[in-house]
Amino acid sequence: MCRNIRTLYNFDPPATDDEVHASALQFVRKLSGFAKPSKANEPVFNWAVAEIAHIAHHLLEDLETNAPPRNREIEAAKAKARAQLRYG
Repeated sequence: MCRNIRTLYNFDPPATDDEVHASALQFVRKLSGFAKPSKANEPVFNWAVAEIAHIAHHLLEDLETNAPPRNREIEAAKAKARAQLRYG
């Protein structure tokens, strides 16, 4: 999975606009194969990022769960521990 595309749902505090935008940007980069689009493709690339971020916001707002919200600090510590095991 792309490094900036992370689970953003059911966290306390909720995902920020910047986190959603970073995930949308990484998704469009992966789909298009461009890290930075050419001037000719820049408008459609930026449009796609904005649309995907907009849809992602709706998704995050409309999902429902009975699970308690996850703590960002605890999840970050778990990820750091997994990385430590993986990369030493």
